Amino acid sequence: MNKFIYVGNLSWECTNNDLHALFYRYGAVVSARVVKDSENGYSRGFGLVEMGISGSADAIKSLDGSSYQGRNIKVNESQPRGGRLRF
Repeated sequence: MNKFIYVGNLSWECTNNDLHALFYRYGAVVSARVVKDSENGYSRGFGLVEMGISGSADAIKSLDGSSYQGRNIKVNESQPRGGRLRF
């Protein structure tokens, strides 16, 4: 089973590949996506990472509050909105 991780306060320049590389050192990353505005295509400043349970706890603990691309990021287990998790 995999966990979804919320990553907030990302820099506007952060890409899916950047996010994947940041979490890859903690375990296998199934997917990593910077969420973009559907109207203009710009980053909304947060992303979602799906990874195995074994590495997710270490990633959350190590990365929450850390500096990445010049910003202090917020990392925690993603919580579903409206009863379901959209990814």
